Amino acid sequence: MYSLNQIPFFQELADSETILLAGAGGGFDIYSGIPLYFSLVNQGKKVILANYSFTWLSNTTSEKICPFCYQIRSGDGSFAQQDYVPGYFPEKYLHQWFAIQGHDVDIYAFERTGVKPLRDAYKFLIKKHNIDTVILVDGGTDSLMFGDEEGLGTPHEDICSMAAVYRSGIKKQFLLSIGFGVDHFHGVSHYRFLENVAEMAREGGYLGLFQLTKEMAEAEKYLDAIQYVNKRMDANQSIVSNSIASALEGHYGDYHRTPRTAGSELWINPLMTIYWAFDLRQVVRKIKYYDAVKDTQTMGEFSGKLGEYRGGLNWEEIRLKRQMPI
Repeated sequence: MYSLNQIPFFQELADSETILLAGAGGGFDIYSGIPLYFSLVNQGKKVILANYSFTWLSNTTSEKICPFCYQIRSGDGSFAQQDYVPGYFPEKYLHQWFAIQGHDVDIYAFERTGVKPLRDAYKFLIKKHNIDTVILVDGGTDSLMFGDEEGLGTPHEDICSMAAVYRSGIKKQFLLSIGFGVDHFHGVSHYRFLENVAEMAREGGYLGLFQLTKEMAEAEKYLDAIQYVNKRMDANQSIVSNSIASALEGHYGDYHRTPRTAGSELWINPLMTIYWAFDLRQVVRKIKYYDAVKDTQTMGEFSGKLGEYRGGLNWEEIRLKRQMPI
């Protein structure tokens, strides 16, 4: 049983000792876990970090520790001109930032691959560090799209990570989503997001929410990390992270913290700083195309299987976008 004066998600972590905190969707998702990292460390937990990467890791000086998984160091360099996103290496700058904070953190990055190889990489890290809990963090809300919504956003990396962790066999596995509203740019209906949260609540998979405010030490760390990486990746600043940071700073509406959003209309809002927490197993069981993608070897194969599922839906099976009636 849960109690009103405690957050169910943290009650679930009470006896966790070694936690793998991983960015689900690539790029900067792991940055959304920075506040949680400091909270968990302050609770006496050991925390290992990982991220699904958009960097061409095989063309960096990072150490390959198992297929599709690399250990990241502050001085790693990249020699690739064909990165999925050119010039992208946020994991390296995160390691540098943690070193400045005086934290010797193990940080790993996964290559952009399919579910089965990613599952094996997760299993390797779980065994290597004797991990008892995995927490995936998604910057945005499209990780809670079940597949029959009109707009899915950009779910490929999120669902690949979720399916991989689900198939790793680890007992304690969770999903956190932060950045409510940011995925409107990618066609996600937040009416459908809340509908899916309600479904998770009915079935016992929703573990409550908690929120960052700028007065929290953990939030101050997050803002500092975003400022640090912004200066070093000025051409590839994260839209999601900077939107969450803008909300933390108290901005509202069409406010642009990064030039990457110039020409678009944003809705920066206080709900962006909320973490929504879920039992990952319960969420994955709702992904309608899970069986189609669970054995994929590459991201290309994953995309093809998702496309086949979507192409086979009848119009009446699709839950259309709706505006929230408020």
